[in-house]
Amino acid sequence: MKSEQAEPARIVVLISGSGSNMVAIAKSCLKKEMDGEIVAVISNRPNAAGLERAKELKLATDFVDHTEFATREEFDVNLIRTIDEHSPDLIVLAGFMRILTPDFVRRYKGKLVNIHPSLLPKYKGLNTHNRALEAGDKEHGVTVHFVSEDLDGGPNIIQAVVPVLDDDNAQTLQVRVQAQEHVIFPIAVKWFVEGRLSMIKGDAYFDNQALPETGLQLNPESIS
Repeated sequence: MKSEQAEPARIVVLISGSGSNMVAIAKSCLKKEMDGEIVAVISNRPNAAGLERAKELKLATDFVDHTEFATREEFDVNLIRTIDEHSPDLIVLAGFMRILTPDFVRRYKGKLVNIHPSLLPKYKGLNTHNRALEAGDKEHGVTVHFVSEDLDGGPNIIQAVVPVLDDDNAQTLQVRVQAQEHVIFPIAVKWFVEGRLSMIKGDAYFDNQALPETGLQLNPESIS
């Protein structure tokens, strides 16, 4: 657990788009709902809308334009340099649409978390809402997980389960899932900065107990 005298945990958030999850985490920090501080918001896209939203919240911003680098490895080396300028305790991937190299993931092992719009291990990768509908699933949702070298494959921390309605399409399902993203991502970040959450030998632990494969799960009955 962090002591009361300790400085707030230093959080770097990586984004590619609108940054809605970044905003949810930032507001939780600003309301002192957690002992954390976003010290930088970094995007791989210079014109990402989330950078402007971060500036409105008076957060430091930066970008590393992936199009300026010939290889994924070169991009990641420069991204690491930018991240390390801020000495983060936690790196949050909040809609960061890049596949990270193994070297990058290993460098930040245990303090790198991501959010993915499915009930992992189901539907890794893209187009998760369409895939859930095409499969006839009755439940869908979102997962916060530690990042490993396997795409969307690190140990799960927390999931929110959303019922799939008979009249759902990909857009309506996405809206309801995203609403739950904004609930569970700040929760997971709060647990981490409080010292309650860790990754040990490839498994997620909460309050010194190994989490199940799903992580802690919020079910449809608990979602308004």
